[in-house]
Amino acid sequence: MVRQQTLKNSIHCSGVALHSGAKVSMALHPAEANSGIVFRRTDADGGSEIQALWENAIETPLCTTLVDGRGNQIATIEHLMSALSGCGIDNAVIEVNGPEVPIMDGSAAPFVFLIECAGVTVQDSPRRAIRILSETSVSEPHRTASLSPGAGYTVGFEIDFGDTLIGHQEWFTEVTESAFKRDVSRARTFGLVQDVEKMRAMGLARGGSLENAIVVNGMEIMNEEGLRYSNEFVRHKVLDSIGDLYLAGGPIIGHFQGDRAGHALTLRLLNALFADADAWEWTDLTLGNAAVAAQIQPERAVAARA
Repeated sequence: MVRQQTLKNSIHCSGVALHSGAKVSMALHPAEANSGIVFRRTDADGGSEIQALWENAIETPLCTTLVDGRGNQIATIEHLMSALSGCGIDNAVIEVNGPEVPIMDGSAAPFVFLIECAGVTVQDSPRRAIRILSETSVSEPHRTASLSPGAGYTVGFEIDFGDTLIGHQEWFTEVTESAFKRDVSRARTFGLVQDVEKMRAMGLARGGSLENAIVVNGMEIMNEEGLRYSNEFVRHKVLDSIGDLYLAGGPIIGHFQGDRAGHALTLRLLNALFADADAWEWTDLTLGNAAVAAQIQPERAVAARA
């Protein structure tokens, strides 16, 4: 049996919120088995707890946002959710003293570091996954997103930013703990310089800077340190997708493909998937199912066999 995991200890951090520009404090805490990922607004009157599930997400520009029944929101959760997914954390309580998660350096790497510093503990309950049984696809003009059956968890993505340095990029990866940390986690969010003022006029990106985003001006990168990966832009879209897909409530057994997709389209994909009871099923991960267990979390499969 592949078992669930939570944090061994609580850990804290603080930083700037990307869109509001406010200073935010956040704490990651261990949680009981089968409780999932729960966000808690410590500043909300009467308290606010929101389960990190697709049913509680709403479409908002340029980020992923959860909302409770009283309208309390927690936004920009995608990078933290991606780190929790990539590190195999099934259960955690995330306390935030504001309506947005801190952006840190614009990637998932600082959250991976926090999880590693807190430590990980294995719990008694089996780890469950969503196995994709048939293809589900959603689209809008020039954008598509789909989930299809597969032996493990894989993600592919394609972007096209025309006559800019970003240009056309495609990338594919297996989603394992080691691959996530090595190949995905350090990819930062990005934007075009001509879009910055438009976003700020909409009340977005007020905390954005060269410290937490790659900014592209035509054929030039404005960040002095350059890129962390040669195709960092498409890798960040994969990072976002992994975080958004973790709103399914567990790891995926199947393949996600995004073509110029964003947070809103991925949320619509999850809604479409769970609206079709024949397109998916819950399954416990066991070492007897070696192909699935090894592809999703090879480190734990090997350790358990030993």
